[in-house]
Amino acid sequence: ETLQRIVSTLVNKNDEIHNFIDMLNHTISNVQVNSSNAISELDEEFDGLYSVLHEMKGSMASTIQQEEARKIQALQDQLSQCSRALESSEELLELAVQSLDIKNPVELLEAARQIKDSVTVASAFRLSLKPKVSDSMTHMMVDFALEKRMLQAVKFLPVPKAPEIDVAACLVADNCITISWRMPEEDSRIDHFVLEYRKTNFDGLPRLKGEQRWELVDYIKATQYTLSGLKFDTKYMNLRVQACNKAVAGEYSDPVTLETKAFVFGLDSTSSHLNLKVEDSYVEWDPTGGKGQEKVKGKENKSRSNTASPKRSTNSPRASARGGRDRFAGESYTVLGDTAIESGQHYWEVRAQKDCKSYSVGVTYRNPGKFDQLGKTNSSWCIHINNWLQTTFSAKHNNKAKTLDIPVPDRIGVYCDFDGGQLSFYNANSKALLHTFRTKFAQPLLPGFMIWCGGLTVSTGLQVPSAVKTLQKSENGLGGSTSSLNNVA
Repeated sequence: ETLQRIVSTLVNKNDEIHNFIDMLNHTISNVQVNSSNAISELDEEFDGLYSVLHEMKGSMASTIQQEEARKIQALQDQLSQCSRALESSEELLELAVQSLDIKNPVELLEAARQIKDSVTVASAFRLSLKPKVSDSMTHMMVDFALEKRMLQAVKFLPVPKAPEIDVAACLVADNCITISWRMPEEDSRIDHFVLEYRKTNFDGLPRLKGEQRWELVDYIKATQYTLSGLKFDTKYMNLRVQACNKAVAGEYSDPVTLETKAFVFGLDSTSSHLNLKVEDSYVEWDPTGGKGQEKVKGKENKSRSNTASPKRSTNSPRASARGGRDRFAGESYTVLGDTAIESGQHYWEVRAQKDCKSYSVGVTYRNPGKFDQLGKTNSSWCIHINNWLQTTFSAKHNNKAKTLDIPVPDRIGVYCDFDGGQLSFYNANSKALLHTFRTKFAQPLLPGFMIWCGGLTVSTGLQVPSAVKTLQKSENGLGGSTSSLNNVA
């Protein structure tokens, strides 16, 4: 036995190491892929920057060229004016020089008068001998010193730190998971959080092989989130959170694995009464199903029609304990769940059709007698509703009944604390307690259902509702009254 335990321990450890090796290899691959993606994004950013600079360079160069053309045009216009004025002035100078050679005083005086008048209106004397524009282009210079310093200060974007999941504040109840987390330090730049979760059958670190893909919930503004509407058909749930600012997402938190184990079972049609039609989680009374039953102890089975009353008990001996069960017969009209409860706390619900004449909901030890009815043996516990003629509501065990003077709910919740020796029934809508059995369960339990005229729908895979947990704590804290039907097995 010691060696077997050692082998089992080694197998588990080897499995953990294999899982960790797979995770390391996967992480190495992701590092390579993510590094390539980061370099590609860096190239894109710099290419974008080069494109912007190139566009800016072209635009500013065009502006300089336009300024150059404007200045040159202004200087050329001024140059043309000066050239015309100079030509006119040279003609006038030549004429004046020629006039100096005139000997006749009258002619000289007339020529001088004409030259004087010409000089007065000459354009050369109205010209501004200063360039209209300067040759300086300093106003078109740029100084990228600040921008260079800014570019040189460019670093990788500040990445938010990984959040820390507060496992103690996480709650699993009512088919919901409420997960809470906090940042390791205050970060005002956090814009939102991303939550990822997936179902798994393994506790501890997430695995790579054979796991479901991560489901994502994005843009969470608070540091708490409730996943609702879940059905816990697996034992655990992996969860992880990452923080995001406006530009980048940070690392994921260390993943946590929350236990979401719930009792999932179907109805065992192979051993159900022939008068019952069973389909997975639904059982329905079928008055024609029992016509072919075998004779028992020389007497014909009298459950041949829907007129048989479920109140009648059968005194036939119970079948001995065995690996397989015969079908229920006689007036038991019973079907059991196909999965036994051997430990833990479990919860399931039952809804009856409105036309049900009689039905029972409870638990029983394995291998009950084929003629046994729920609550009429010392190895079964149930609540019974009878709508035949008048409505009665009672809790039954060991063939003793306790009347429950409360309205019958349309949906009944069953809470079984196997280790604590407690079986409670609730109004599934209001979570009001209907009745509690307290005992010490000596054998594994099977959910049991008896139905006569009508049908029952069973809902499994449910978490223990938080309201039920609260009631259980309150009841246990007060010591709880002991029912006269409770039995210590």
